[in-house]
This record gives sequence, structure tokens and C-alpha cells, in this order.
Amino acid sequence: MIKARGLARSFSARGRTVDAVRGVDLDVGAGELVGFLGPNGAGKTTTLRMLTTLLRPTSGEATVAGRDLLADPSGVRARIGYVAQGGGTGADCKVAEEIELQGRLYGLSKAEALRRGGELSERLDLTGLGDRLTKTLSGGQRRRLDIALGLIHSPGLIFFDEPTTGLDPQSRANLWEHIHRLHADHGVTVFLTTHYLDEADALCDRILVIDNGELVAEGSPDSLKARVSGDAVEVGTQPDQVAAAAAIARDLPGAHEVTELPGRVRFRVPRGNTATPTLLRAFDTAGIAATSMEVRRPTLDDVFLTLTGRSLRDAETAPNEETADVA
Repeated sequence: MIKARGLARSFSARGRTVDAVRGVDLDVGAGELVGFLGPNGAGKTTTLRMLTTLLRPTSGEATVAGRDLLADPSGVRARIGYVAQGGGTGADCKVAEEIELQGRLYGLSKAEALRRGGELSERLDLTGLGDRLTKTLSGGQRRRLDIALGLIHSPGLIFFDEPTTGLDPQSRANLWEHIHRLHADHGVTVFLTTHYLDEADALCDRILVIDNGELVAEGSPDSLKARVSGDAVEVGTQPDQVAAAAAIARDLPGAHEVTELPGRVRFRVPRGNTATPTLLRAFDTAGIAATSMEVRRPTLDDVFLTLTGRSLRDAETAPNEETADVA
């Protein structure tokens, strides 16, 4: 569905050139749900805007939904859906009118736009809202309407830019379910950017991590987390048994970063859930009493910290690619 090679974009900001995206290569297959992660200013939105024809690349090439991004941008737009961060509805327009208008803009007849709008309203829990002004909708309802507008022409590929930003936890969970069903039940290929690590972990088949305009990692959530140096394990014990407990922990295959703390031992080990039974048996043999145990799998934030030396949650101080002037 997406094949990009050497995709790059430069901007002019405060009298200097900023390379927002630096030669990105990426592939997204039909039917995938791919997450695009990175901190502010990393190049996520710029990449998305290029792939959706909203911004022309400075260099590079791409094929999106079977059409050449540079030679046939109209063909790309006809075959994709796009749900932007800020949405695209008019505040004083009725829900049904917005859906119908979007369908007509994509070349659907009035009857087909109404039929398709009815299907999407039912699927996205918008039934009964047709006569409501969009400005009276809740945040979750507005985002579901945005999705309906992006799907009215039945695209095989849809792009989401920060789809749940600003939503309350219940609305976020509800929208996750809609995106999941869209992908699982209807076979739509989904490419989404997000700041929420739990969102990417819960939804995505595969994740691409971008930093400073370059892809730094890709893989399934589990495979990326497996690249971090093991699960974190913390075992509580009696203060006079900490040294002996640490010695046993060091003997576990692959154990490292073993730290002795008051009344507990902390370390990392591959596959902590299978290592802990071995540890407890060794404790029992040595007469060491474990008073508590916690195993924590690596998070996607751990992945980014390992890859770049900083957290995904860190704010960028560089100019934001969304607000810089085009170079």
C-alpha cells in the first residue's frame, strides 16, 4: 500500500534550513495497521503530509495506494482517506450534510453518498446525530465523524494523524475499538501517528520509530520491546540476605544490571516470566525468603530511550515542522 524511498523534506525556519525528514524509506503492506512514533519535531506529521499529497517532498519518491505520489497526486487522493489532527468539519454544518457533501466531493451520487453515510453512521455510532450541528458534538463524536468523512469513498488505505489527542479516556478507548474493527473486520490498511505509547501498543501490528527526521527502528511492539535489554525484575528479601540473593540473580542466564538495594535486588533478564521460577527455586535451596517480586516488561518508551538516549515523552526544542515556512 505504501512504498517510499529517500523521502525528504526541508523547511526554512528563523533564517535557517531545517531538515524535517531526512531520506525515509518505508513499506506498508495491504491490511497492516502501522503506528508511526516519535516526539514533537521528529518528522511524523511532515512524513504523513507528504504521503497524503498535502506537502511535496524536497526529494525522494513514493507509491501510495498504487499511484505515484509525485506523478499522480490526484490518483493518490482518490484512493486514500485522511483524518487530520484538527478535523475537517464546519462548526455550523449538520452531521448528515457534512457526510453527504464529502461523498459528493469524491464523485458519489447523492443517493450513494446518503447510502454510504448511513452505513458509516451505523458502524461508527453516529446514528441519530444527522440533524445535529457538528459544534454540538462531544469530542469522541467529532472524531468518529472525522473518520466517517475519511471513509465515505471506501478507500483501502486511511491515514490518522494523532486520532485521539484531546479525548477523555473513555472516548479514547471507544475510538480504539472503532479503529480496530475498521482494520480487523473490513480489511482497511491503517497508518497512524500517535504520542500515546499505550495506543500504539494496543492497536498496531507494526511500529515505525522516527527521530530527527530518520527512521531509527521498526517492528512489532513485542519485537521492539525485546530489543531492550530484558525484563526488569525486583525481588524483596531480608536485608541480611540481599547479597546472597544478588549473587543468585547474577547466575541467571543473561542477567545484568544487578543492583543491591535495602531489602531488595533489582536486575534485568531476558524473559523474566520464565527466569523467576528458576530464581525462586534457587532461593529456596539457599534458604532465602522472597518477600515480594515484581516483573515489568519493557515499554515502548524504554525502546526509544535505548535507541536515542531520551524519552518519547521528551519535548523537542527544535522548530516544529508543522509551523515552519516551506524552504
